[in-house]
Amino acid sequence: MFRTALRNVSAHKARLLMTAFAVMLGVTFISGSLVYGDSASRAATARATGGYERIAVSVFPDDSRAGPAGGRAAGPPAVDAAAVPALAAVPGVAAATGRTSGFAAVAGRDGRLIGNGPTHRGGNFAPGADGADPAYRFVRGAGPARDDAVALDESTAAHGGYRVGDTVRIGTNRGAASYTLSGIFRADGTGLPAGGSLTLFSDATAQRLFLRPGHYENLELTAAPGTDAQELLGRVEKVLPAGTGAATGAQLARIQANLATHDSDTMSQILVGFAAVALFTATFLISNTFTMLVARRTRELALMRAVGASRRQVRRILLTESLLVGALASAAGLAAGTGVAALLGTLFAPADTPAAPLLLTPGTVCTSLLVGTALPVIAAWLPVRRAMGIPPVAALSAAEPAPPARTGSLRTGLGAALLLTGLAAAVYGALTTGKDARSVIGAGAALTLTGTIVLIPLLARPFVALVRPLLTRLHPVPGTLAARNTVRDPRRTGATAAALAIALTLASGLSVLGASASQYLDRATTHDFAADYLVKPADGAMRMTPATAALLKKLPGAASSPLNQSTDYRLGGVPSVLTGVDPATIGRLLRYDVTEGSLDSLAQGRIAVADFKAASAGWHLGQTLLLERRDGGRGSVTIGAVYRADEQSNLLPSITAPDSLVARYDEAPNTAAVLVATDGGPGRAALAGITRALGDDPALAVLDGAGIRAEDGGSIGEQLNVFYALLSLALVIAALGIANTLAMSVLERRKEIGTLRALGMDRAGVARMIRLEALLLGALGAALGTVLGVFLGWALGRTLQESVAGYTLVLPWGRLALGALVAVAGALLASLWPARRAARADITSATAAA
Repeated sequence: MFRTALRNVSAHKARLLMTAFAVMLGVTFISGSLVYGDSASRAATARATGGYERIAVSVFPDDSRAGPAGGRAAGPPAVDAAAVPALAAVPGVAAATGRTSGFAAVAGRDGRLIGNGPTHRGGNFAPGADGADPAYRFVRGAGPARDDAVALDESTAAHGGYRVGDTVRIGTNRGAASYTLSGIFRADGTGLPAGGSLTLFSDATAQRLFLRPGHYENLELTAAPGTDAQELLGRVEKVLPAGTGAATGAQLARIQANLATHDSDTMSQILVGFAAVALFTATFLISNTFTMLVARRTRELALMRAVGASRRQVRRILLTESLLVGALASAAGLAAGTGVAALLGTLFAPADTPAAPLLLTPGTVCTSLLVGTALPVIAAWLPVRRAMGIPPVAALSAAEPAPPARTGSLRTGLGAALLLTGLAAAVYGALTTGKDARSVIGAGAALTLTGTIVLIPLLARPFVALVRPLLTRLHPVPGTLAARNTVRDPRRTGATAAALAIALTLASGLSVLGASASQYLDRATTHDFAADYLVKPADGAMRMTPATAALLKKLPGAASSPLNQSTDYRLGGVPSVLTGVDPATIGRLLRYDVTEGSLDSLAQGRIAVADFKAASAGWHLGQTLLLERRDGGRGSVTIGAVYRADEQSNLLPSITAPDSLVARYDEAPNTAAVLVATDGGPGRAALAGITRALGDDPALAVLDGAGIRAEDGGSIGEQLNVFYALLSLALVIAALGIANTLAMSVLERRKEIGTLRALGMDRAGVARMIRLEALLLGALGAALGTVLGVFLGWALGRTLQESVAGYTLVLPWGRLALGALVAVAGALLASLWPARRAARADITSATAAA
């Protein structure tokens, strides 16, 4: 049986080539995704755990071990530097080193921030008796020995073009200052994420900037030779100061490893998901190919039955053929997948960061080979079952059996039931509320998609009838023949168009969700923005204070107001967050749609409340509320205004209070942003003035309205482009399916095409007929995919509306039309080779073909 299957694969290798290529593409994508994920995870783990191998025990603040008075001074958790000598004296401890870290942003020579993401870190240089810090390996210069000196990691220094002795502008939560560059070190073993920056300060400067003098964030204990880390931990725990805890470096490394792999694992899962879509699309191509091969080989299979082959043997031969195709394609796809993984590593690696070394695990090899080998077998199962039903007497027939003219009633009934049930469930979920509404909508969307795919063969005939008049008007004879050929076998037409419809469904659904989310974010970020500029931290790790806003009060010709967020309040027993603003300027900087009272009441010490907050809390205009804060502060506030606000607005707060009121209860509120309006409006001069007033601080970003939209909504466009690129693989496989179907159809219709040529149709007419068939297949898939995508986008969008107030459906007509055009163009491109082959058919040999 195996030799027979191998011979058949070799005999039909041209017809199986595109099937093998489609499987290879899918396996390439899935193996490349797995290799990339494993490689990125290993690289992220190595970066995050670097340096922990030299730490035997780490001592850190732990409030659960604090004494009755809390065990520490007020302020951020810290370890007192006085504990260093006692811990260094523990038997087995070679050295005890204090470490302090925090946010530190480095400005380039152009004043812009160097690095990307929340990875701008600062730390202390802690030299030992030899003057060196074992945590850092310097390549030029030395560590900062003075309070006005810093050292930079090699990548940051190269990016900024800095050399030892240059002046560097550094921004921290304490403000910006200039330092002299004393040295440049390598970031290996520092745990610095890719694309980040690391700045070293002197010990005293780091304590002043990040904690407070005489305190460390943690203490690193190195072990003497021959000392076991676990035993040393037991000794250290006996002498720990109150309010501190300890763990081995190995324990901390495991924690960091788990945290570091989250992003790479997420991206790998997304890539594998798109690879699964591509493989699912390939099943239609595989099933179509084997269906056509079985129909083409009816006499051959019947002859095998006539000479004694059983049904089981016929099934074994055909399934072995599919197994061989999958095995060969999977091996080729696995080999190509390593190249794809290298490309993904280069594309997704941060700037100026080399791609991670590739890691091919046995699990990836087994998964890729198993999926690629099993998929053709599963997809070929139904055609093989039909082949088992071929009777031996069919060997006596002079012609191949005609394809089915219509779909079965069972399939039609099942598809209709799925479609109607899905539509009913989706509509019901959309019109109801509650925690189960999302599940109902999701299940309804899935049933609708499945039902539509099942019914595509039934939908092919009315669709072709709809567009047939246009084709016949442009090309009467080729158009008529193309329309008839397309509906000759509805199952084949439906399976071919379904692959294209799936790819376009996902693309259209993503377009709808992306456009809707972009409009929502634009409204949430800039609808309430009336100022010229917004000052905010350039990095999420930075924390602004009211002192930042105070710098802008001195700017001539400008009005500004902070957004000082203060938490831990209860107003009238309701948990609340107060946002302190400047009552004199806030009306010019934010758009308040006041429905009751007046915003001028802020100047009288009253508060203004958003309508959704007032409704949920049961408050009303003029009501006086008891104010309680968790630290013991008490007082009362009166509601002086109520305004309309979107609950998801990024700027308009739920409770607006005068900054003097917030300062009364909170000495250090978090300044989320500062709003600035200039007399001359936005421009280069205004931007330069604001930047200078802020001390040329690289840690602060000054954004106008366009900058706010780009920062908050630009990532959506970037993600959509990545998803479109990933979905293009499914589109390529669908195009291969169209090319394969048309090519095998041309082979089946050699006699028919020869007859047309004999009756006077020229080569151009034959080629045009094939291209029009491809056009109909592409248009059918594009139309169904676009409609299904819009429905999917609407259904998924409805699941967001309950939690995201203000989210509305947006139909991006331009993107939807472009997606349909790309699908049709891909179908036409796929028809070039089959059309050329049909046009070059010889009349004599074609008419003589059996």
